[in-house]
Formats: sequence, structure tokens, C-alpha cells
Amino acid sequence: MDLVYRIIIYLHVASVIASIGPFFILLPIVKKLPDAVGKELEAYLALLKSVVRLSKHAGHVLIGTGVLLVILGPWTWKTPWIVGTLGLLFASLFFLGRAFSPTLRKFAEEGANKRALAAKLKRTIWIYIILLMAMLWFMVVKPKLW
Repeated sequence: MDLVYRIIIYLHVASVIASIGPFFILLPIVKKLPDAVGKELEAYLALLKSVVRLSKHAGHVLIGTGVLLVILGPWTWKTPWIVGTLGLLFASLFFLGRAFSPTLRKFAEEGANKRALAAKLKRTIWIYIILLMAMLWFMVVKPKLW
């Protein structure tokens, strides 16, 4: 059982990396969006959509392994850092669902203000990174909140 638990921890950590890491790559891409046209713009938008999709799928693994770790491990669902992580998780799921796709679709519209959209996208990426890093902090530090 110990080996299985360690493998689940490994998969959990790998899914965290896959969820957070690619968003840092997007920051330089977002800077190029306002001046991009045609095939170049399409390529950047496809990359952005792929990263969001990767993050969603890594999040599924993250949640699944997290549930298994709570079930198999020494913690309960009432543990403060788990409650905090779950709260941030639900906030990030809502945020991810509403934050990226509508903005990315607007880039394809005729006469779109690409500078404003890129600024909004950059802000959105940073908010999402902060949410994910806060969840990571809860999981690593395991603070005693109450």
C-alpha cells in the first residue's frame, strides 16, 4: 500500500506541474497577440487554447489523485488545509470556465481591440496562476487554520 500511495503522490505532483507550468509560457505569447495577424494569430490562439485544455485535463488527474490521497492517507475532509484547497479549487474551476474561452473567441472577431483583449488575457493568466499557487501553498505547507 505504501508504494501505491507514493505513486499517487507522484501523479498528484506531476499533475500540479502540468496545471501550473504551461501558464508561465503563455505570458510572452500574450505580448505578441496585439500585433499578430492571420496564421500567426491563429497559431498563438491555438497554443493558448491547448494550454487551457492541458490544464483542465491535468486538473482532472489532480482532483482524482487528491481524492485518493485523502481516502488512503492520514487526513480527513475536515482538515483545514484541505478545506482551504477545496475552496480555492472551486473558485479556480469557475474562473477557468469563464476566463479564457470568451476572451480567446473575441480575438477572432472583426475589429476586436486586440490590445485590450491581450491585457485582459494577461491579467487572467496571472489571477489563475495566483489561485493555483495558493492551492499549492496549502498542499505543501499544510497550515493549521483552526
